Amino acid sequence: MAAAAKFRRVLLKISGEGLMGSRNYGLDPETVERIASEVQSVRDLGVEVCCVVGGGNIFRGLSGAAKGMDRAAADNIGMLATVMNALSLQNALENRGVFTRVQSAIPMPSVCESFIRRRAIRHLEKGRVVIFAAGTGNPFFTTDTAAALRAVEMGCDALLKASQVDGVYSADPKKVKDAVRYDYLTFHEVLARDLAVMDASAISLCRENNVPIVVFDMHNDGAFAQVVTGQGRFTIIKEGG
Repeated sequence: MAAAAKFRRVLLKISGEGLMGSRNYGLDPETVERIASEVQSVRDLGVEVCCVVGGGNIFRGLSGAAKGMDRAAADNIGMLATVMNALSLQNALENRGVFTRVQSAIPMPSVCESFIRRRAIRHLEKGRVVIFAAGTGNPFFTTDTAAALRAVEMGCDALLKASQVDGVYSADPKKVKDAVRYDYLTFHEVLARDLAVMDASAISLCRENNVPIVVFDMHNDGAFAQVVTGQGRFTIIKEGG
């Protein structure tokens, strides 16, 4: 008998790098297809799923600014990159028979819907997967902050961050051999220890609105469904015991 889901509605945050697979740039079709399969498996558990995708696999605003580009212009290009990733994930999901909607914070009606909170909630209630693109629609804000914002706006029970490792560590475990892994942290601990989970704005927004953050490794097959049912390896960040 399949384990019951612990959450009614979740937001999955996927970085642009998480869509690259073993490539150095762009989209890896097999990786996008595997992520679509993971999302479908959780949707099939009866969980309402929305997603925020990054764009770092195509363009990163900070990198563009570091090379002399105006930061606002660079961030706008980065937000457009997230739309490309969102449309790619939408295509993979709909090829699997999963109804989806892409909503962009930057209006582009010939490509996708504009973000409207009440409409997005209605899509979720109808069993559709909603993919939020273009970050917050504003430069100088990361897709981490966009994910936290949308999770709060959608009334999600948790924000699940797909990571490159199986939780939060005291340092990068790929670089520091004896890095300590945490099963549980409070928001205060994450901020006080300056742990590289999400940016401080995203952490604070989730803290203020009591939205737990769950960090897990999306590279393991079935990991998304395992986390949603309270299994597997992950770090949960929330206040209280």
